[in-house]
Amino acid sequence: MSIVPNSTTLQVAWRKSSYSGGNGDCVEVAAAGSVIYIRDSKDPEGPALAITPETYALLIRTVAADDFDFGTV
Repeated sequence: MSIVPNSTTLQVAWRKSSYSGGNGDCVEVAAAGSVIYIRDSKDPEGPALAITPETYALLIRTVAADDFDFGTV
């Protein structure tokens, strides 16, 4: 996992869910080879998280199952 400080430096096509509702509280996703990028749709010039497809699949499964353990956060 790594952070790209400015996601506009990436030459990728960003997508967001059709379920986003248009209120701006969304994430956008882009794929490039063996890397999945995730960024905040409200900050398109901000950072992007770079993860593997396997990590992305785990994230999606965890979100879908509402299986977060935030502990004392």
